Amino acid sequence: MNYFDDKRIVVLGVSFDSVEELSAFAKKFNFNFRLLSDSDRRVAVAFGACGDASARHPERVSFLIDERGVIARAYDRVDPRDHAARVLADLQQS
Repeated sequence: MNYFDDKRIVVLGVSFDSVEELSAFAKKFNFNFRLLSDSDRRVAVAFGACGDASARHPERVSFLIDERGVIARAYDRVDPRDHAARVLADLQQS
């Protein structure tokens, strides 16, 4: 995360889990970025991560949002094993 920190890039994760569940998850896996609770699924629906509020699980998607709040790139079918490297490569090309 040093590159992200050095470039003042904020990383946020969003999940259907409750604040309490996310807190325990982040602590267990030593996450160094914020996890946001979207238990009512409004964010997921708005960003196309699920079709409607009855979805049990969101799709794993990601967005690179620029400093003006504009979506610069959308990533669908995100694989957490290589996603950070993909985003870094895109950032270094811009």
